[in-house]
Amino acid sequence: MLGLNRKDLTLFLVVLGLVVFAPFLLNPFPDASGLARFNAGYPDLMQRFVIFGIFAIGFNILFGLTGYLSFGHAAFLGIGSYAGVWMMKLLTVNIVPAIIASTVIAGLASLVIGFICLRRSGIYFSILTLAFAQMSFALAYSVLTPITAGESGLQLSLSDPRILDGAAGNSIPAVNFFGITMRDGFDWAMGGWVFTFNFGYYFCATLMLVAFYLSIRIFRSPFGMMLRAVKSNQQRMNYTGLNPKPYTLAAFVISGMYAGLAGGLMVAVDPLAGADRMFWTASGEVVLMTILGGAGTLIGPVLGAGMIKYFENIFSRLNERDLNAMFDFLPDGLQGAAVAVAQMFVGDGWLLTLGLMFMLVVIFLPGGLVEGGQRIARLFRRKRPARRGPDSDRRSPQPSPHPGE
Repeated sequence: MLGLNRKDLTLFLVVLGLVVFAPFLLNPFPDASGLARFNAGYPDLMQRFVIFGIFAIGFNILFGLTGYLSFGHAAFLGIGSYAGVWMMKLLTVNIVPAIIASTVIAGLASLVIGFICLRRSGIYFSILTLAFAQMSFALAYSVLTPITAGESGLQLSLSDPRILDGAAGNSIPAVNFFGITMRDGFDWAMGGWVFTFNFGYYFCATLMLVAFYLSIRIFRSPFGMMLRAVKSNQQRMNYTGLNPKPYTLAAFVISGMYAGLAGGLMVAVDPLAGADRMFWTASGEVVLMTILGGAGTLIGPVLGAGMIKYFENIFSRLNERDLNAMFDFLPDGLQGAAVAVAQMFVGDGWLLTLGLMFMLVVIFLPGGLVEGGQRIARLFRRKRPARRGPDSDRRSPQPSPHPGE
């Protein structure tokens, strides 16, 4: 079905189920409960889950298959964002041209940058990609200010031509998909729970499913096998007469187009593009997502993106009052000490928590969350005892201890 074998189809259906039921899974506690602060089922955050999932899936095609580690992949995320906003300013606030332009222009930029960076491998390739990303960040803040709007960021305004939309009136029209705005949706209350169904989320989620399906086909294709050969032993490929450069460049461009698509979806849900999306920390974040989930696996980047964004939402929102409520069962002296220690890991200190999570996963689960799931499955997997025949209860004749008898 869909050109997938049974295992890949099952994996695709698992991701489909996670996407469809995300409003339920991310709101596990009623709003009236004291644990409601751990909910994450609101549209803006769910959209970030799937958008960064696309970003990580694309990055995994390059890093997971070829082993080329890019420290500057956020450059294509930023380029896609700027291209998307310019399409909305010049043509229409319909998101289709913006998404197409984001993907294509990011692909062209990755073709140029990849052609230069892939002349080297290993750490030299990583440093080159980081240099290009930082140059893009600096250009967006300085030389290219007429295009990028510098520190204030590129956004829509009433004076934009929007030649396909006509007159805008006294307000900026909402970003839409053929008339359906990205914030359209409805809430459904049930037994104290409130589930939000948002069009913008399901639109982004649909594109993530398409991106995930394409990544499966790439992984299972002869092209994917060639990329694995590059990762395994590039020198041996050269000895056989195969040139790995076209394959690695193609992987780099595909990965850059995924990043551009993610950037286009970012401005589709929030039409603002800033240079901060090109900063090196954004590139490092997608590296963490891929490694935490499981580099080289299909579902790993999706899990890693969801894990980081979920815990970022939870830990960055916790404050002293929340911590006091959590440690209320302790005596006063111990409660104060526990709150003082926990404060270092929440709020602005959330990155310390992320660093510890990354360290623990790398040490104990080198294969990421996917390896953790496989270990748990092996623990609960029990071999069925062999079925015994009708004569199995009869004792087999034992050899005589005295063969002469």
